Amino acid sequence: MTAETDAVPGPVAGPPLRRRGEALESAIHEAVLRQLTTDGYARLTMEGVAAAAQTGKAALYRRWTSKEELVMDALRASLPPAGPVPDTGSLRGDLLAVVAGLRAAMFSDLGAAVRAIMSELDHRRAHAFVAIVLERVVEPTTALIAEVLDRGTARGEVRPGAVTPLVTDVVPALMLYRIKMCGGDVVQLDPAEIVDEVLLPIVRP
Repeated sequence: MTAETDAVPGPVAGPPLRRRGEALESAIHEAVLRQLTTDGYARLTMEGVAAAAQTGKAALYRRWTSKEELVMDALRASLPPAGPVPDTGSLRGDLLAVVAGLRAAMFSDLGAAVRAIMSELDHRRAHAFVAIVLERVVEPTTALIAEVLDRGTARGEVRPGAVTPLVTDVVPALMLYRIKMCGGDVVQLDPAEIVDEVLLPIVRP
């Protein structure tokens, strides 16, 4: 990444914008996510992103050689790190907190951008984007679930031997399935239903 300054025209009624380095890249990343949520991946263009970020197209091509590379970088920069393991004092409370956090992420503006990519691209073309989502969202979530269940095992709330990779995958797999295959919305992904009807019956003694 370079740190050169880009002097570009701002809105008609405003002064020219002058940004460099991280400030410019942040504006570009925000423009990418807005275009993904409003127009989808297929209609996103380098020209459109440049216009939305109020910079020149050359500024994008100095940093990213293609639309795919730009979108992947925007996702990496925007996906937040996993939060701390919840500690509500009960297994159910901790699981509800994890599931609610995942649902909030999925239905955030960033989540909408990710869903736009996944809904438009075939498996081969979506592979690189899926890898980012797995690394930054799914795997941290399964790690949180595993830690919550391990603590539940120590308290006697979880059956010994119940915490396996298959079990920790159940929640994100179910939620992604409902969104991808069933057109799921926030109402269909109720944390209480997922915890009480699916996860707890699997792991309880």
